[in-house]
Order: sequence, then structure tokens, then C-alpha cells
Amino acid sequence: MYYRMKVAGLERDLPICPLNDQLSIAGFVIFGDPELTVACARDLLAKAPEYDYIITAEAKGIPLAHEMARQAGNPKYILARKGPKLYMRDIFGVTVQSITTAKEQKLYLDGADAALMKGKRILIVDDVISTGESLKALEALVEKAGGIICGRMAILAEGDAQDRPDLIYLEKLPLFNPDGTVKG
Repeated sequence: MYYRMKVAGLERDLPICPLNDQLSIAGFVIFGDPELTVACARDLLAKAPEYDYIITAEAKGIPLAHEMARQAGNPKYILARKGPKLYMRDIFGVTVQSITTAKEQKLYLDGADAALMKGKRILIVDDVISTGESLKALEALVEKAGGIICGRMAILAEGDAQDRPDLIYLEKLPLFNPDGTVKG
């Protein structure tokens, strides 16, 4: 089962994936799709507020943040990691429970990136925002670093995220019944 949608002028078929006995979601992945990544980055940048740095969470937001930074001429974007790396210093983290993962996760920020964000306008970007749990974790990291959240952006808003007045997104993504029909 697939859900066909148009995003940034491009049509894509998204596989319907069961989360549980009552709920399915459409899988939206920009990995391996540079045409879609470039188009979505372009359209989001057209709507973006002024910012100093973009931040995203590992992993699905990486191609989007990279392409947005590239198109905007930004020399750097910031990445919240799912695990600390040997090269990271003065690490701090927050806990997140995402709709697409079966367990609790942590997001970590390098102290050098945190220092860059202090007092700066930070634009949070992700591919899809649904429950907002990943977004909350990114917000907590930005605030802990002393950054000023100037905007929240996603390619798609799923479920309740569509009603958030603080979220800028390109398209709505519905939730699905187990049989693949759109939830009413």
C-alpha cells in the first residue's frame, strides 16, 4: 500500500507502514532522493525566518539541513547526535521518544556547537514532525545551549502537528488506518 502525494512540486509514493493495530503512517524518507531534498530545501528556505544556524537531529533531517545550509550559503549547520562521539567535548543530552522508534532515545550536542549557538537565532528543521517529541528534545538542547529559537520547520506535518501555529511546513501528511485508508 502506498500514499501518493506532491511535495515541493514533485510526486512521490510513500509506503504505508503499520505502527500498531490501530495506526499506520506513510514512510517519508529523503535519503537517496537528491531531487526531492533539493526541492524541499528550496521551498522551506523561501518560508524561513532569519536565522544564524540551522539545527537538526540525526539522522533523517541531515540531508535537509545540509541542503538548506548549502543553498543559503551557510558555512555550518548543527547536528544533534543520537550518541556521543569520541571527538565531542563538553557533551550534554536530552531524552526523546519518537513515534517512529520503539524505544526511548537520547540526543547529544557537542559543547563547541553549543557555544556557537549561545545568543544566536536557531532554526530547527526536520523531515517530518508528528508528535513533536523530537522537536521538544531539539528545543531543550537549543535552550540549554543559550540559543534563541527563531523557527521550527519541517517538510511534512503529520497528525496533530498540522495544527501547530509555531510550525512552518510544506505539506500535511495524514495518519492512516491499518487498511491504508486515511484516518478521519
